[in-house]
Amino acid sequence: MKKNSEINGFKETEIGLIPSDWEVVNIDSFVKFQRGSEPGRSNYNKEMKGVRFLRVVDVSGSREDEIYTTVENIRFCTEKDILITLDGSPGIIRKGLSGAYSSGIRKIVFTNKDLNQDYTYFVLQNDFVKKIIEKYTTGITIKHSSKAIPYIKIPLPSLPEQQKIAVVLLKIQQAIEQQEKIIQTTKELKKSLTNKFFTEGLHGEEQKKTEIGLIPKSWEVKKLGDIALIERGKFTHRPRNEPKFYGGKIPFIQTGDIANSDGRITSYTQTLNELGLSISKIFPKGTIVITIAANIGDTAILTFDSAFPDSIIGITPHDNVLNIYLEYYLRTQKDKMNMMAPRGTQKNINIQFLKPWFVPIAPKNEQNEIANTLSSIDKKLSQAESRKQTLQSLFKTMLNQLMTGRVRIKDLDIKVN
Repeated sequence: MKKNSEINGFKETEIGLIPSDWEVVNIDSFVKFQRGSEPGRSNYNKEMKGVRFLRVVDVSGSREDEIYTTVENIRFCTEKDILITLDGSPGIIRKGLSGAYSSGIRKIVFTNKDLNQDYTYFVLQNDFVKKIIEKYTTGITIKHSSKAIPYIKIPLPSLPEQQKIAVVLLKIQQAIEQQEKIIQTTKELKKSLTNKFFTEGLHGEEQKKTEIGLIPKSWEVKKLGDIALIERGKFTHRPRNEPKFYGGKIPFIQTGDIANSDGRITSYTQTLNELGLSISKIFPKGTIVITIAANIGDTAILTFDSAFPDSIIGITPHDNVLNIYLEYYLRTQKDKMNMMAPRGTQKNINIQFLKPWFVPIAPKNEQNEIANTLSSIDKKLSQAESRKQTLQSLFKTMLNQLMTGRVRIKDLDIKVN
């Protein structure tokens, strides 16, 4: 009779149940974690002199600015190398970067051919590796995880099965990257078309100079206060977070709901009860909402009746202006509003700031065409984002299933390099 630790083809290990024909190994028996080096801040430049210098923020993708260095006695990586962060934001895995790399990053250098490189890239992303790194992380302000290296254990199938696992996960990852490219290209197209529409219109007509630059000759420039009712949200009680006002059936949107909405408020995170409504106000479906404090100038349109606090303003266009058209234009003004917002303890704007804001007004049929075209692009973006999220969920599931042997592909006819 088989022991409890080996039932139904699985065995219990320090990283959980794995197939009986797999091993659990210390990863440092197969690879070295080669620490990067520091050229010193005085040797950084942003003029692209020398080679790119990779920091932890470059591996995590949390910053877009690139720095370079001309120092030669430092360590380098290529796009094929696997990088892992062990300082600052420990446990981030990345490929596809080249240059010199900092001491907060380790390059995986293979010392044993029994461990496949692509398999390693994926197995390091699994939860059991993350838990080990978290366990041995020290520091509060700046985290350090190099002490975790000797304790990182991974499942080790046969080399052919490692290769097949890597191929399957790589295919899913490539599909995700393809959706990301579609999303980026569509966003760039939308940005270009939006600028073109609000300066040239759709019909190639002659342009005229105005307070806001060139617009089609048949268009007008109006102040926002002349084409729409502008009202501030309401919640008079302080402190705001007193529980007795919340938990009812009345939607109560927040600035974060607008910032995360992609232009349409379709969900909410908080509700008011009748007592809460007595110190607030409901705005109807179709109202344009704009944030006026902290994150200034985020806009969206309500798809349901909702209350909101005084950190949000509601805009209801008059009959000659479509709400979708106006909301799309106001999106283009966010950076300008931020730049012009009064600077106090915290930047904010108000109704008096918005009322004189200039808006180009197209004939209503052209407003409708512009709104429909941009809405169509937004729909394509939403579909691509949805496909990406589905693929990311599939990747996460398959990563777990393949790395624990719950899904076996060793006998499948999968072509490997």
